[in-house]
Amino acid sequence: MLVLTRKSGESLMIGENVEITIVSVRGGQVKIGIQAPPDVTIYRKELYEKIKQENVKAAGTGGQNAKIISLAEIILKEKK
Repeated sequence: MLVLTRKSGESLMIGENVEITIVSVRGGQVKIGIQAPPDVTIYRKELYEKIKQENVKAAGTGGQNAKIISLAEIILKEKK
């Protein structure tokens, strides 16, 4: 794990097109901004883990011909 120290207003880059900016720091809470291309999906880790669990459950209960729509796809449709 890479650990960096950043102050409010400072940024870091992931690859060439994802920028993480520290917006504010208050007590034990850090507010971050993420600038990324539209094709980059961003989830909070706890939501990402729930999506994975739901996909595993759906894959285990459907038949071969069943259409499985992941929770992630449902969430993305609701955002539009």
